[in-house]
Amino acid sequence: MLQIYNTMTRKKEVFTPIEANKVKMYVCGITVYDLCHIGHARVMVSFDMITRYLRHRGYDVNYVRNITDVDDKIIRRAQENSEPVEALTERMIQAMHDDEDRLNVLRPDHEPRATHHIQDILDMVQTLIDKGFAYAADNGDVYYRVNKFEGYGKLTNRNLDDMLAGARVDIQDAKENPMDFVLWKAAKEGEVSWQSPWGKGRPGWHIECSAMSTCCLGNHFDIHGGGPDLPFPHHENEIAQSEAATGETYANTWMHAGAVRVDQEKMSKSLGNFFTIREVLEKYNPEVVRYFLLSSHYRSGINYSEDGLKAARQSLERFYTALQGVEAVEVAAEGEWAERFKVAMDDDFNTAEAFALLFDLAKQLNIAKKSGDSELASQLAGTILQFGGVLGLFYQDADSFLKGEPQTGGLSEKEIEAQIEARKQARLNKDFAESDRIRDALLDQGIVLKDSREGTTWVRE
Repeated sequence: MLQIYNTMTRKKEVFTPIEANKVKMYVCGITVYDLCHIGHARVMVSFDMITRYLRHRGYDVNYVRNITDVDDKIIRRAQENSEPVEALTERMIQAMHDDEDRLNVLRPDHEPRATHHIQDILDMVQTLIDKGFAYAADNGDVYYRVNKFEGYGKLTNRNLDDMLAGARVDIQDAKENPMDFVLWKAAKEGEVSWQSPWGKGRPGWHIECSAMSTCCLGNHFDIHGGGPDLPFPHHENEIAQSEAATGETYANTWMHAGAVRVDQEKMSKSLGNFFTIREVLEKYNPEVVRYFLLSSHYRSGINYSEDGLKAARQSLERFYTALQGVEAVEVAAEGEWAERFKVAMDDDFNTAEAFALLFDLAKQLNIAKKSGDSELASQLAGTILQFGGVLGLFYQDADSFLKGEPQTGGLSEKEIEAQIEARKQARLNKDFAESDRIRDALLDQGIVLKDSREGTTWVRE
């Protein structure tokens, strides 16, 4: 049985969809004011893997991931760039899609944008006012009345009285209570805005997701996911808004991907350890980055480091070396290997355990190749590709991955082969000093030679 860790209950639970064999899942997406960073990649890749496995398991998945395209940061960045908000967001959305494509992240089934759901947002705000859960303040803002919602804090196990005791009180604040949060913001001069019953303004961040998720999936759905920074206050506020407005449970299961740290430090521009996906992909094959992000359990923190990415590259080399020269055949999703894969992934999508299984398969594939059992080798290769496909991996040609693309000014494949031939000749002439010199010179340029009885092969570091 598939078990998923639920942030709400803080334990693994047997997953039972609301409607048999169907999964309705909403994941909070990107605020598109800048290029996506490696932390965004962790969330993208994690929920892509989750979606792929649920479909492999036979579920009909409706995966919705929103785009926040109106927000304080967006407005501020557009003003800094002297460009319209729409121009900035369109450019960043395209950049996000390009990054996802390179990481082999499938597009969600629906990708609603906040600016396309203004009427839905206005309707929900009005419903909350009518029910007494929200109020229009004198400054033109509309706020959510937190102490009206009895379950506030249940996702993150926080007590409202404790939160109130630590809340900052602003004398100028138009709120009834310092913990109240904004649903609708009155427009400032020159800002993008929409007409509303409370004057010109724009939606608050939290209400956007409540409106878009219920519009796309209904009042009550199976899974709500997001990044590690979202449980409080964003998801806590979503629950309060949505359940107050609809009178129904918002989501059954809450899932959160783990944080990315850089050399054990929190990623931050001020610390100079902030990396966009594009910066990372300039140095590393996208599949290496995807493998690295999946090598740890999706809920655990992950430390981004050069060593970690090099280890991911070496792991992929082992798989592609095993697959090299084997004609894989399609295999049935049954038997001992399939059961082991299912057990691993049914345990809250345990990719680390699934990778251990894949390494066992690669070992058996190498044994089959050495013994000359081409039929078994083809079946094992097909099994590796099948399970890898569920994880979004092993989609490249083995030779292409192992030989890679030369960096600017690097040696071409033809030049490398010529050096290998020269080294071969030197060894035949028993000129081992020259042989070693060629090997070391190639290594200095990132070319690793591998000698065997069959000859010399090479890979790019």
